[in-house]
Amino acid sequence: MAASTKNDRVGTVETRGIEPVPDSERHGHASQMFWTWFAANISLLGLPLGATLVAFRGLNIWQAVLVAVAGSVGSFALVGALSIAGKKGGAPALTLSRAVFGQRGNHGPTLVTWLSRVGWETITTTTAAYALLALLNTVFGVERGTVLTLLCLLVFIACTLLISGLGHATIMWINKWATVVFGILNLVVMGFLVATVDWSKVLDSPAGPASGVIAGIGFIAAGTGIGWANAGADYARYLPQAIPGIRLVRASAFGAGIPLVLLISLGSLLTAGDPTLATSADPVAAINAMLPSWMAVPYLIAAFGGLLMSNHLSTYSAGLTMITLGIRVPRAWAVVLDVILMFAGGIYFMLIADDFYGPFSTFLTLLAVPISAWIGVIAVDMVRGRRYDPAGLMDTGRGSRYWYTGGFNLPAVLAWLAAIVAGLTFTKAATGADDVWFAGPLADSWLGTNGLGWLIAIVTAGAVYLLLGRRTPLSADSAPDSVPGTTTFEEATR
Repeated sequence: MAASTKNDRVGTVETRGIEPVPDSERHGHASQMFWTWFAANISLLGLPLGATLVAFRGLNIWQAVLVAVAGSVGSFALVGALSIAGKKGGAPALTLSRAVFGQRGNHGPTLVTWLSRVGWETITTTTAAYALLALLNTVFGVERGTVLTLLCLLVFIACTLLISGLGHATIMWINKWATVVFGILNLVVMGFLVATVDWSKVLDSPAGPASGVIAGIGFIAAGTGIGWANAGADYARYLPQAIPGIRLVRASAFGAGIPLVLLISLGSLLTAGDPTLATSADPVAAINAMLPSWMAVPYLIAAFGGLLMSNHLSTYSAGLTMITLGIRVPRAWAVVLDVILMFAGGIYFMLIADDFYGPFSTFLTLLAVPISAWIGVIAVDMVRGRRYDPAGLMDTGRGSRYWYTGGFNLPAVLAWLAAIVAGLTFTKAATGADDVWFAGPLADSWLGTNGLGWLIAIVTAGAVYLLLGRRTPLSADSAPDSVPGTTTFEEATR
């Protein structure tokens, strides 16, 4: 897609930061969200997610497929629904969040979101560096060392910076065409991986408990759509308001669901025959070992490319979130600051930490709770018919329409905090039985053991905000005619 607007052209640096996109610069189709979320999820990180369902949740393959569909498609349908706010307000998700939480109250959700993005980038960068190290060893026989590890990290980060630094139009264009190329490569690799499956063990595996299915859906949702829910508006903000919101929901759900269901199901198949994938410190090498030696090069290229597709999206959103926090730098420089932290995190995972997926799982468990609390508040606010004032979003002073009480919209902030407490009460984050990072007082209850702390956070946030904010007008939005070009929630989702 070659955009025709000054701020959004393929191959040029996007000059727009977090300021809302005016109607005159809106363009594109809902299908862009399909390619965006397909690109974000063709990375091989889906395989170990599926491996976890079998190795640690005790599910058989049919249960794992059911969990993959419910967890990934369902959670990305939510991503699509929340991205409607971007289409309505023309701004990134956390910038629009200022209207809900207040200019100061929004700092908490924004900081959590930024930490989430940096964490995902670190995980993706680490995995991609493993792939590049393996590729160099396969082609040139070069052995892994500290210097080479650092160089591989830098190469992947440079590729990420090149794409995410250019901005929205370039990302949208690359998502479509690179997804086709790397998607085909992944299908070829997946075909050979299927050939390694021990079908006798797969078909003889007993069904796991219903609680394992419930917990598995929560785990997949938290590891896929929930982690992206606060970024959907970032990519929908250039879309015309006339596009029906339901199209964004469908495009997001199927765009992410197709690759995720395939990858998670395959990971479950592989682990049913050989559980080593779920516990491997180097997942790239574990998968590579399952393939014929001549398949190593196309597999590693597919792994590197798929991870790059995911990482440049996360880095782009992180840059916008950093600006929303109040760091006064151009968007491209915010991306540069972000990749420096990404590099430091990659060094930790590859050269210091002993366990790769232990910290990964723990990270997902903890950050899913405050992000879910934010989702609950935003969802209720959208249903109430939120309209966004572009000037008010960008005015962070006391005169802002979204200043509320001392910069805080107390019903929203209190609902968010209450939901975090409620969610963490039922949450346990651990890398193993003897390494518990955090355990809430009710973590061993039925809800806690089934990993539903994130769901409790969503429900609590929505309920508390609905109760506390039912008599509170939507600030400037109580006079909707003063904000031209906006629609109600019902109109946007027709």
